Amino acid sequence: MRLRAPRPSTAVVVVLCVFAAGCGAPSTASTGAPEVQPPTAAAPGPGSAPAAPDAAAPTAPRSRLSAPSRPLKPLGKARSWRITTYYTVVQSFHGGRSKAVRGCAKLHCKWGKTPLGSYPEGFLKEIQTEGSGRITAGPHRGRYLNWSHSIGWWLDDSTRDSTARPLRAWSSAAADRDVIARGQRFQIVECGADWKGRPVARQICDRFRAATWKVTDLFRPGYGGEHHADVYIGEETGPGFKKSPYYTTLRKATIGAVP
Repeated sequence: MRLRAPRPSTAVVVVLCVFAAGCGAPSTASTGAPEVQPPTAAAPGPGSAPAAPDAAAPTAPRSRLSAPSRPLKPLGKARSWRITTYYTVVQSFHGGRSKAVRGCAKLHCKWGKTPLGSYPEGFLKEIQTEGSGRITAGPHRGRYLNWSHSIGWWLDDSTRDSTARPLRAWSSAAADRDVIARGQRFQIVECGADWKGRPVARQICDRFRAATWKVTDLFRPGYGGEHHADVYIGEETGPGFKKSPYYTTLRKATIGAVP
């Protein structure tokens, strides 16, 4: 889920995340452009064949698969956080009628009119929710089609955060600037319940707790919330990705500051 804040200048592409509802919950997807990240070692590279259809979560580096080893200073109140997730859309997993898109062919542009190609409507719809999509066919194969409510469509070589740096799977996060400062690192200490109110399965919670997240993006003013963080889990891995237990909302979670 991703709603971005307006960019401060044309020199930096600002794409900010988040609706009042959660990104991961099926009924509460985000609505903006995520910071864009090029594929990591765990994700398909530009121009390569996409991963085999799978509803599992993107792979997190093994080196990070360990829960917090020391007590962390709580951020906000315990068991009061809502943690939502966002991801990068992959064209090959979406269909629908082909639709032409106009926008910016490069960065440092706003509401451009340059033809950017034609893409399946399903792909475009998901990008307007998650913020970024990797193109897998046509003349722009391997590049990214990105969207922001304050910028429009643009082509890029990466997904980006609000400072124009590539997003990092299982690392980049967004939050209200009044709650968690940009640059603050944190870990999820307790996962709480999922968006249906059920306890989060241990292996799912362990994956989230193992990651160290860094706030690199900010919610559009008024869309975040006092205890809401949005975390980036990389590229979708198949047409059933939204059924993945990692595309979720953690409710009544606890997070702690990492020095």
